[in-house]
Amino acid sequence: MPVELMDAIGRANAASASHDRLVAQEDAALVAGAKTGDAHAFELLVQRHEGKIFSLAHRMTRNREDAEDVAQQSFQKAFIHLKKFEGESLFSTWLTRIAINEALMLLRRRRGTREVPMAESNTEGETALPLDIPDAGPNPEDSCMQREQERILSAAVNELTPGMRKAIELRELGELSTGETAQVMGLSVGAVKARVFHGRRKLRKTLQRYAESARTFGNQTLRTKRSVHVRSRTILELRSAC
Repeated sequence: MPVELMDAIGRANAASASHDRLVAQEDAALVAGAKTGDAHAFELLVQRHEGKIFSLAHRMTRNREDAEDVAQQSFQKAFIHLKKFEGESLFSTWLTRIAINEALMLLRRRRGTREVPMAESNTEGETALPLDIPDAGPNPEDSCMQREQERILSAAVNELTPGMRKAIELRELGELSTGETAQVMGLSVGAVKARVFHGRRKLRKTLQRYAESARTFGNQTLRTKRSVHVRSRTILELRSAC
């Protein structure tokens, strides 16, 4: 790599780090002012971070109205609990954690009621998830199978350790990058990768166990049905002979 290019990269990295430090210092000053009751200081914090928080919430919920609700709830909670923020992490990191928790709670409630977000039109080149809408009402058998799959997946996720579950939820459900997940959880990137790896492996084993149990139950049910059918046919044959 040419020396000039290396120098340019070094200057760019230094400028980026300097900008990040400046933003953190400005946030810290605004937080200090907001803690004393300066409403304008908190309004400035909202203006500085509302775009990022909304984008994060929209990426997790895939629904504009839900994202707006998550962002609003996040700033409300940040305002209420601001005095508990001691500055051990960046304000942006603390606020992001609040927003992610709000989004995850909303997604869990939605999962409990089995609501499915409709894909919205995208304006920034994002690819919407396809949504297949059936022509008629859902097949009762398919609906039952879907509910059972959701129940099994939820049970499997709940069997993970809290650390693994959080990492899986942020990476898979929240669609955060490994770096973002590490920042939110206060861990190194390597630690997050390890938790996601072990979490996925444990999920696969748990889901395989559920699948084997379901097959065993299904075979037992089939054998029971065949036995009942044989007994019924024998009884009918005996009655006919009489």
